[in-house]
Amino acid sequence: MEHKERPLRRVNAYQGVVVDVTTDIVSLPNGATSVREVVHHPGGVCVAAVDDAGQVALVRQYRYPFGQELVELPAGKLEKGEEPFSAAQRELSEETGLEAGQWVDMGAMLVSPGISTEKLYLYLATELRQGEAHPDPNEFLDVEKMPLERLVEMVMDGSVQDAKTVVGALKAAALLKRN
Repeated sequence: MEHKERPLRRVNAYQGVVVDVTTDIVSLPNGATSVREVVHHPGGVCVAAVDDAGQVALVRQYRYPFGQELVELPAGKLEKGEEPFSAAQRELSEETGLEAGQWVDMGAMLVSPGISTEKLYLYLATELRQGEAHPDPNEFLDVEKMPLERLVEMVMDGSVQDAKTVVGALKAAALLKRN
């Protein structure tokens, strides 16, 4: 049996600065109809930047929806027409001041496929050089470093819950262990 849902009608429910939301009426495989609310997102990037000593660059910033500061890998959204690799280089430089001599594409993740179109591209950056950070005017963050293995421990004990950081840290650790 094919499990594909076919769109019948779309209503633009909200148009925002970063996301748009639609309410879609879909035809289900059994012929019935249902409603799908979809958050349309431009996508983003996340960078695990690990230096020669095994220290990973992190940013600490306040996340309004959760009302708390989170420790995360550097990340950001794609600008219109921007390629993911260029965005990864830009975000790493903006948020941390770091530039990397070596980049590894760690693939992409679907952030919340039941409700959002957001696709996040993950990169491992090594051979790091420190420059000057230049965050966006409305971006307030502190850069921190810790051993990658400590970040993995924090992921595993649940003290780091940010999805992109969880996936990025685990993938980076696995790749570096393999090499």
